[in-house]
Amino acid sequence: MYAELKKAWGEFTAPGQMFEVHRVPVNGVEILSYVHAPNSLRDLWLASAGHGDNDYLIYQDERISYSEAHRRVASIANALAGLGVKPGDRVAIAMRNYPEWMLAYWAITSMGAVVVGMNAWWVPHEMEYALQDSEPRVLIADEERLQRFDEIREKFPEIRVVAVRPKSEVPAWAESWDSLLAAEPELPEVQIDADADACIFYTSGTTGRPKGAQLTHRGCVNNVMNVAFINSVQPRALAYAAGQEPAAPGSDTPIRALVATPLFHVTANNCVAHVATLVGGCLVHMYKWDAAEALRLIEQEKVSAFSAVPMMTREIIMHPDFATRDVSSLKTIGGGGAAMQPDLVGKVPQAMPGTRPNTGYGMTETCGIIAALALEFFLDRPTSVGPAMPTLEAKCIDANGADLPPNEIGELVVRGAPVVKGYLNRPDATAESIVDGWLRTGDIAYIDDDGFIYLVDRAKDMVLRGGENVYCAEVENALFHHDAVAECVAFAVPDERLGEEVGAAVYVAPGETLDAGALREHCKQYVAPFKVPRYLWLLSEPLPRNANGKFVKRALQDSLALADAV
Repeated sequence: MYAELKKAWGEFTAPGQMFEVHRVPVNGVEILSYVHAPNSLRDLWLASAGHGDNDYLIYQDERISYSEAHRRVASIANALAGLGVKPGDRVAIAMRNYPEWMLAYWAITSMGAVVVGMNAWWVPHEMEYALQDSEPRVLIADEERLQRFDEIREKFPEIRVVAVRPKSEVPAWAESWDSLLAAEPELPEVQIDADADACIFYTSGTTGRPKGAQLTHRGCVNNVMNVAFINSVQPRALAYAAGQEPAAPGSDTPIRALVATPLFHVTANNCVAHVATLVGGCLVHMYKWDAAEALRLIEQEKVSAFSAVPMMTREIIMHPDFATRDVSSLKTIGGGGAAMQPDLVGKVPQAMPGTRPNTGYGMTETCGIIAALALEFFLDRPTSVGPAMPTLEAKCIDANGADLPPNEIGELVVRGAPVVKGYLNRPDATAESIVDGWLRTGDIAYIDDDGFIYLVDRAKDMVLRGGENVYCAEVENALFHHDAVAECVAFAVPDERLGEEVGAAVYVAPGETLDAGALREHCKQYVAPFKVPRYLWLLSEPLPRNANGKFVKRALQDSLALADAV
């Protein structure tokens, strides 16, 4: 099937075809970009008007069609212009995954302004930092975020505020969301440069202040086309391998996607919402992540695509309600934000025979995915994240920056249209991370002879044990092979003799018992003895996570006492 994948890849990217690629100069560097990519997110949004009365946004008992969404987006953009927002100005969004998030997003980007995605978990001083850094003209916020902003409001007298879903009266210092919707539905006419900022998403760094990554219109539209490409090329390859006539691109029933991760990150916004909008799909929103509620919505709304961090997939399969819910509508499940553990790749089709796992590896700094793998290709290579997308070049480099040959481990670097312009107000960080267009991902990986990328670990997560590199990801994969392990993370523990030792925190599945010695013996089936955790914390509560569902290693390490390890 890999020969068929190569054939289908060549067909889709051939001259004159939908995914034809060429090189364009951007900031003095020749990069790969799609020939037929829309110029901007405005163009992508306007093209979606043809989906008419199809469901677009669903939240609880609210249903908004594409036609109604277009009317509201035009009114919002017109009202924002009335508040003084001009092309290039920034508008911050701080709220849960309400339908208003997407409506505001399309209004802002379609009028040539720039979305600032505010982390909904931020406390007031974190909000203060981002508002000072991004200097938005308008802040659109829900009730919880309005309350937090009120604590720092006197520091931002120039910011106009729009209140979304207030629980009582709109504060005197804010505009109501309804007042925006009351404006005439006239989308301002603007010309947007492909390399202008479309949005600023803050990276969730574990140390220091978060950095505002500047995602451009070119980057975002190339990402959505990369996702559309991989969703088309792999099914065609499998059809060829089976001797069948491949379906025409776009002939499938439009996806119905459950939005499970925050829209202020690229996973949900760029890789789920953008793609669904492009193809006329439906976005089903949740108030907050809850596996039982997710199963209910999958059944009720006939969700066909679920994309989130791997632990959410694991929680769905392990949930007591899984056996009683109809999940037969699901065609794909998986996502990004973290590598899907190999054991989980196999468990998906076992639990849901009609569903295939997928993975998307990417970063905020690439507007979304770098590589992706799904269907039988992922089942065949469960430790890979797939080949780099057509508009991204990828290679591995050593500590001195020299290129490495195939199959040698080094830091992965990528270059292409999806790479961000840089970090807002941080020229030092930009120069350190992006050199001659090549983005340093900070991920340790290798690329095989077929161009498939294999992630080994985050460079900063590696344990250096007595001169031996121990990659936390492989330790976690070994632990996850044990049925009693519900969640786990591996990390370095300081050691006087070896410098660092391997530690791991394990959340034991409810109703299961786990013995540390037996768990270590289990791990020896999958990793060398020196990689087996010396320090184990067997916990009865789920591990802490950030807003995107990723485990927060630093917070966990800080909370664990060495004396409690077994």
